[in-house]
Amino acid sequence: MAVKQKKSTTAAKLLTVLIIDDNMDRAQTFEAALKDTPYLVKHLAHTSVSLLKEVEKTEPDIILIDIESPNRDTIESLSTISAFNPKPVVMFSEQDQPDLMRESIKAGVSAYVSGDTNPERAKFILDVAVARFNEHQGLRNELSDAKRQLESRKWVDQAKALLIEKQNMTEQQAYSAIRKMAMDNGQKMEDVAKNLISMMQLMGGAK
Repeated sequence: MAVKQKKSTTAAKLLTVLIIDDNMDRAQTFEAALKDTPYLVKHLAHTSVSLLKEVEKTEPDIILIDIESPNRDTIESLSTISAFNPKPVVMFSEQDQPDLMRESIKAGVSAYVSGDTNPERAKFILDVAVARFNEHQGLRNELSDAKRQLESRKWVDQAKALLIEKQNMTEQQAYSAIRKMAMDNGQKMEDVAKNLISMMQLMGGAK
């Protein structure tokens, strides 16, 4: 699901941010830097807490993590979030490690920033992270839709082939029959195709 930027800066319309940081003073500096921006820091937490529990408890729109070096638990938690509850993630790390950066991005990090942290750049980096996240989610949704359409077409093609073979229909007649049944019953053609295949299998018409 895409994260929508809001023009208004009233608290009710801001994108909420969960900040995970080793240093609470630094986290508060980030919070101050994001004041009067489209982002509202909803919660500050130390890296010793469970990331998954914090996300479940606070339900942020964006996650900002600032740690010396991401550990395995953090990477695994980000992978879980990316799979089941995707959202923009910004990670600041003092360690400039290409392998770690690749792992983090693979786990769902939208923006990985290494080296010294400058809180004044926080808004710009969050803007970039949200834009990248939305673009990635759009591509992800397009791929998912294409896969679903391909799977649906396979079922319809299989049902058409059985109707052509067992009912001596032409391809157009078989397609029209499946489409008519779908319209008459308020079903998807894929579901009608699956039912036809199952029925023919039960009747011994298909193996």
